[in-house]
Amino acid sequence: MLIKLWRAFALIVGTGCGAGYSPIAPATVGSLWCPVLMWGWQSLKLPFPAVFPMWIALFLIGIPICSEIARRMKKTDPGHAVFDEIAAAPAIFLLVPTNWQTAIVGFFVFRFFDIWKPWPARQLEKLHGGLGIMIDDQFAGIYSGIVVYGIHKLLFA
Repeated sequence: MLIKLWRAFALIVGTGCGAGYSPIAPATVGSLWCPVLMWGWQSLKLPFPAVFPMWIALFLIGIPICSEIARRMKKTDPGHAVFDEIAAAPAIFLLVPTNWQTAIVGFFVFRFFDIWKPWPARQLEKLHGGLGIMIDDQFAGIYSGIVVYGIHKLLFA
């Protein structure tokens, strides 16, 4: 019973509530959850350091979630698994308020870095299982967060 619940949970959460089933660019569609997640988190008005435990929790829970989806779909990095994109949200929006401007900029900058995969993201993507699926997006998120912060300071602050 618990195994069935875990598999259902992993499938629902890991595919971004179905966003990963998009026939066109599932990772891009899944990335739309990033500003939504951070807007919700920031609306709670929790202190800045509170984002770090959430970020770590998303990353750690994402490893078995993405491993389960990869196992079920018999692929090393299935396109339906978009939780890796979602879990990068704290890195993208860590240093800026989530509003419509930063949401648009963050979304496009993240997609750029997630597709490009600059060092060490491409190399780390080759790690086994859910860790490999998750870690490259974390680096794409970190790179994106730096760029979004710079753009925010230049244009919006």
